[in-house]
Amino acid sequence: MNRREFSLQAASALGLSLAGVPAVSQAQGGPVEGQNYVRLAQAAPVSAPAGKVEVVEFFWYGCPHCFHFEPALTAWVAKLPADVTFRRVPWAYRENPFGIHQRLFYALEAMGQVGSLHAKVFHAMHQEGGALRLPNGQASADVEQIADFLASQGADRARFRSVYDSFAVQTKVRQARSLAEAYKVDGVPTLGIGGQFTTSVSLNGTAQRTLATVDFLVGRLRKA
Repeated sequence: MNRREFSLQAASALGLSLAGVPAVSQAQGGPVEGQNYVRLAQAAPVSAPAGKVEVVEFFWYGCPHCFHFEPALTAWVAKLPADVTFRRVPWAYRENPFGIHQRLFYALEAMGQVGSLHAKVFHAMHQEGGALRLPNGQASADVEQIADFLASQGADRARFRSVYDSFAVQTKVRQARSLAEAYKVDGVPTLGIGGQFTTSVSLNGTAQRTLATVDFLVGRLRKA
């Protein structure tokens, strides 16, 4: 989901699709720079230790493309080799609803509940009749509604509200926005690889091709 798509969604209150997004074939010679991935003109910062390649997923809880990408990504992460690290970074195009969802993710992280609640939040925002899905089909950005949902899943509601507004979460949000700027993120889901490259489903056509491109770029950085 990119900025233009979000503007169209806000204007029409309709769901998004990938119609019109080119699917680039990798059949001949593997991923191609400028078609399947982009090389950054200036390196982005990485947090992985020396000898490891960091992969970052930029996502937004309200993005249907991120929701549909999540199962393939989760399966891929489960099989990562020891020299590859992975982390999720919530993306914000603007404060509402993006910033609210950023703080939601970092509050879950601070509470140690990303593993148990991340997928549940996605499903609640995108499945028909989900607790965080609004009548117009968009994802809820009502913090109290979100807190009620988390409590229904066993989270401590009061702790969530406290952590959500904390300085630590605000600091994480600033760092996330700075990293997204460094990676030149203009839509999600986008993957950043080793501070050197980005790729996305929109550049590759399918989740499987996208992750194959990530593997290709990780391999390049191993040899660098």
